[in-house]
Amino acid sequence: MKFLAFAIALTVTLAATLTTVDASPVTARFNRATKRVHALHVPGGTSIKASAPILYHGGPLMLGKVKTYAIFYGQWVSSSEKILSDFLQGISKSTYFNIEKTYHDGANRFVSGPVVFAGHVNDHYSKGKSLSDQNIQDIVEAHITAGSFPSDTNAVYFVFTSPDVQETSGFCTQYCGWHNSGKIHGRDIKYSFIGNPKSCLAGCSPNNQRISPNGNPGVDAMVSVTAHELMEAMSDPDPLTRNAWSDASGQENADKCAYQYGHILTAKNGSKYNVAFGGRQYLIQQNWDAKTQRCETSAH
Repeated sequence: MKFLAFAIALTVTLAATLTTVDASPVTARFNRATKRVHALHVPGGTSIKASAPILYHGGPLMLGKVKTYAIFYGQWVSSSEKILSDFLQGISKSTYFNIEKTYHDGANRFVSGPVVFAGHVNDHYSKGKSLSDQNIQDIVEAHITAGSFPSDTNAVYFVFTSPDVQETSGFCTQYCGWHNSGKIHGRDIKYSFIGNPKSCLAGCSPNNQRISPNGNPGVDAMVSVTAHELMEAMSDPDPLTRNAWSDASGQENADKCAYQYGHILTAKNGSKYNVAFGGRQYLIQQNWDAKTQRCETSAH
């Protein structure tokens, strides 16, 4: 456990993201005020789980079918990619996803899904191995421009990076992933950065550091971060700019349950999991239920 790297107060971590940068009239530059991070686990620290209720603040949600697209950035093998694509394809068929269905907009239209995995592309270090926040949006924009994916405002574009890639604004020292939205070709595009935390599993996957349900601790850790960011993106797709669901302290639904797993089971290989679907087991953090106002692993 790298205590010096991980012993960072969560409130400081979140506050550190609240800065702004310039915007281009064609493609908005990265607005740090809208970046919402999944902070590192801090052993013995104050839990990010809040007691305050989550409330609706008037912003839009991602309703109906939500497509997900994956950019596998760096060096990937198909078996690792499939762990993530299987999760994205199956998540909305699970009782875990029913928690997200407790969220609605001002017209009382509820999140319904389904979430579908709509495609992927491999990107062999087009921006190098040291990425900035702006690079993440640029990578998404490049693949939309190239026609790898359509421009879809009701989709989440995930940039999944291999273990040798660093995100220089704080990956593995302050956070495990984040989501944001930005203007790409004049449209409001939602996207997320999820890095492989192989070098910081104690901070991003404290329960499965040596073994994991799908035999790949780094990628299995990415699954939980992906769940976190997807649930937040659907209930608060334009954070802070058009705020939808958050509590009085600004926490989004998954923030309130970070590193809370509920009832944990033991897999045959000795690893830990709490949900299973599509022939796979996963250990993913709980999500905040807007109806019960508490962390849950499933809803009906």
